[in-house]
Amino acid sequence: MKNEIMIVWSTDNKETAENMVLLYAKNAKLKGWFDEVTLLIWGASQKLLVQDEYFQKLVKEASEAGVKVVACKKCSENLGIENALEACSVELFYTGVLLSDWAKSGKPLLTF
Repeated sequence: MKNEIMIVWSTDNKETAENMVLLYAKNAKLKGWFDEVTLLIWGASQKLLVQDEYFQKLVKEASEAGVKVVACKKCSENLGIENALEACSVELFYTGVLLSDWAKSGKPLLTF
């Protein structure tokens, strides 16, 4: 059985994003704490990502380490940033079912 975790990143707080969300996601994968790590970018974090090259770099590093990076398409539509998110190489789709199914499964879920 796979050891999986999902991290929901919804805050635009830079300190939390840098020192908890992205740091933990990358290390959880690199250090083998979890076999699979999914980072779900939702809400205000999407704007932070598309507006800040430093966070684009951190997300790219996490992705290159093997973290699956996805984002909520509906949030990006509401914010008018779909194209900008896609340019960040983030998998964009409607994520409500993904998050609901994950929560029902009992697999670990961190939210920030």
